[in-house]
Amino acid sequence: MLDIIRRTNGQPVPYRSWNLANLGGFSDLFNEFDRLWSEVASSFGRWAESYPVDLYETGEEVVLEMAVPGISKDDLDISLEGRQLTIRGNYNPAASEERRYWLQGIPRGAFSRTLTLPAGVEVDKVQATVHNGLLRISMPKTPEAKARRIAVKVQ
Repeated sequence: MLDIIRRTNGQPVPYRSWNLANLGGFSDLFNEFDRLWSEVASSFGRWAESYPVDLYETGEEVVLEMAVPGISKDDLDISLEGRQLTIRGNYNPAASEERRYWLQGIPRGAFSRTLTLPAGVEVDKVQATVHNGLLRISMPKTPEAKARRIAVKVQ
């Protein structure tokens, strides 16, 4: 028997169990581990994916807009390395009472999201603002990344 255990409030809680004795060989075993990894890995990334993102470009800039309701500017960390933009944040509302959730859809805790930008940007001119739960990062394109019109000559 193989059990994946997670801890909730310090108590072990079974996450998923498999009876490995019922597997028909190595290929079944590898398929089970592949399925396990998919399930576990998808649950780790769910909070980052819970914050909707728009990434678009205009002629002059690349813009990212991300919904970050309830997260203050002090709880956000934005970094840019090459064309990799990483946004980290943390949402920990104050718990004033013990709760028994019937449905929990609001992401809590730390998250991280990394996106590849479609064009090179001028790092020194990047601006980030948060207004009414919307993070907006404006990143002016480098001169090389801006579209240029090329004249066609008649010969």
